[in-house]
Amino acid sequence: MLFNLARRSALAALALWVGGAAMAQADWPAKTVTVIVPSSPGGGTDAYGRILAQALSEQLKQTFAVDNKPGASGAIGAAAAAQAPADGHTLLVASNSSLGINPGLYKTLQYDVWRDFAPVTRGVIAPMVVVAHPEAKVKTLAELIERGKREPEKLFYGTAGTGSPLYLGVRMLEQASGAKFSHVPYKGVGPAYTDLLGGRLQFMLTDLASVRQHIDAGKLLALAITDKSALLPAVPSFAEAGMANYKAFTSFSVVLPAKVPPALVKRIADEVARAMRQPATAQRLEQQALLPVFDTPEQFAASLKDEQQTWAAFIQQHGITGD
Repeated sequence: MLFNLARRSALAALALWVGGAAMAQADWPAKTVTVIVPSSPGGGTDAYGRILAQALSEQLKQTFAVDNKPGASGAIGAAAAAQAPADGHTLLVASNSSLGINPGLYKTLQYDVWRDFAPVTRGVIAPMVVVAHPEAKVKTLAELIERGKREPEKLFYGTAGTGSPLYLGVRMLEQASGAKFSHVPYKGVGPAYTDLLGGRLQFMLTDLASVRQHIDAGKLLALAITDKSALLPAVPSFAEAGMANYKAFTSFSVVLPAKVPPALVKRIADEVARAMRQPATAQRLEQQALLPVFDTPEQFAASLKDEQQTWAAFIQQHGITGD
C-alpha cells in the first residue's frame, strides 16, 4: 500500500513537471528575451545578434533585447548567460571564441560549455577577409606576407583577444607563410576597427560583415577572403592567393542555459530557423555576407565537439595561452 501511494505521488509529480514544462513552452516568450552578445557593438557577432533579435521580435510579437557584454574573448558574456534563469528568456549569441576556442585556451573558465549550456544552433558562418589600411602600402596578400617576412613584427593587427578566431587565423597565416606580425588585443573588435581606420593598425583578419562598408567606401583594402563572395567578386580567395591549405572560419551561434527543457530548446531552434528563412531576414543576412546553417541542436552539438578538438590541438601545438 505504501509502495502504491509513493508510486502515485511520483507519477503525480512527474505529470505536474511535464505539464509545467509544456505550459512553459507554450507560453514562451512570456516576457522580454535578453539576447546576450559577448562582444562590443560593431562586430559580426553583434550584427548577427541584432538581425536575429529583430527577426524574432517581429515573428513572436515580443521584445528581444540585445545586451552587449564584451571582454575576455567572449568569456564575460558567456559566464553571464550561464548564470541566467533556465526559462528560455536569455539567449547567448556567441562567436566560436566563446564556445569552440576558449575551452582549449584557458585552464580555468567561469563556465563550462557542456555543463552550463544547451546548444541550439550554429546560426551562421561568416567569411573571413584580410583588410589593410591604405597607408600600410600592401595591396595583395602576397605583399602583406612579404612585408611580414622582410620586416617581422613591424606590421600591427588587432583582435578581440588571444582566444578569438581572428587571432588564431593570423597565427595560422604566420605558420603557413613564415611571416611574423605584432598582435594588439582589444576588449572588443569595435575599438580595433577604430584604430585600423585611423591607421594605428596596419591590417586585420576579420569577418566580412564587419568591414564591408569600409571596403566599399575605400577606407580599407580587401586583400583576400576565405571563400569567394559575390559581395567582393574582385577579391581573391586564399586559395587563389596561393594559400590553398589555409583553413580558418568564424561563426555565430545560439545557446541557452543548460537546464532549459529539451522541448523548449527545440522550439527555440525551430523559431530561429524560421526567422532566418523570412525573406527580409535572409536578405539582411546576405547583405552582411552571413551564411545560414540551419542545423538542429543535435547537429550543432556534434560539430561543436569536433571544432573544440581541432582548436585545442592547434593551441597546444603552438603553445598559445589566453590573455
